[in-house]
Amino acid sequence: MDSVASDLRYTASHEWVQLLEDGTVRVGITDYAQEQLGDMVYVELPKVEQRYKAGEGCAVVESVKAASDVFCPVLGKVSEVNELLVETPELINQDPYGDGWIFRLKPVDPGELNQLLDAKAYAEVAGHQNGE
Repeated sequence: MDSVASDLRYTASHEWVQLLEDGTVRVGITDYAQEQLGDMVYVELPKVEQRYKAGEGCAVVESVKAASDVFCPVLGKVSEVNELLVETPELINQDPYGDGWIFRLKPVDPGELNQLLDAKAYAEVAGHQNGE
């Protein structure tokens, strides 16, 4: 399995979540997810100011292999989207935990983040799905 950043939280559906200083979270798909999907060709970004429930599909990533929903990790409102992905969806492949982020979210209850997986638990989830 490739990289699992220890300072992030994760969902079992392969989204990563980074808490930022301003209380918002940056969300993207994991290195494992982008590797499984292959070369990204299109990203449908969520709507700014739209409120999503935890587990609700809010974006779509499309690769040469498949299209896949991106699920909102916690209840919140989208505050920003990564417009670079419209022209350069392959940023998700090149830098999934950096320039390949998909959206920023203002959580309704920041405590919900504690219910997400830590790096060790996520590595186990991804490892089991990878046959390890």
